[in-house]
Amino acid sequence: MALFSEKNAEKQLNAEASKVHQADLEKLLDRQRAIEEKVKGSGKLKRFGADIRLMFSMVRDYWYGNYRNVPWKSIAAIAGALLYVMNPLDVIPDLILGIGFLDDAGVVALCLKLVESDLHRYAAWKEHQEELKSTPQAN
Repeated sequence: MALFSEKNAEKQLNAEASKVHQADLEKLLDRQRAIEEKVKGSGKLKRFGADIRLMFSMVRDYWYGNYRNVPWKSIAAIAGALLYVMNPLDVIPDLILGIGFLDDAGVVALCLKLVESDLHRYAAWKEHQEELKSTPQAN
């Protein structure tokens, strides 16, 4: 039997996402550096580093109104997953060496699976925005 199954991850993600409100996004964005540091220091979460940075970028663009082509459910799932990562006393406390980040990784992996298409669309939009910025405008 798995210590932390996909079913458990889904239960935790749904619980966290259901608690997320618009105002929580600002708090989450303020904690970005701390979450990214935690991810860097964890073998289980480290492989999600680039995805987590992309999730933060999408949440930030959503918060500032730059990108709204994403359902609230996806934003809430991302915020819920990232807030879960910040909680050191979750289902498997982070202090337990070797397995403490297993549940965090499971929740992030499930979140990525659920919002994959939204993240791909966002990444394409973001890349297009960067191209527009770097292209000289004709007068």
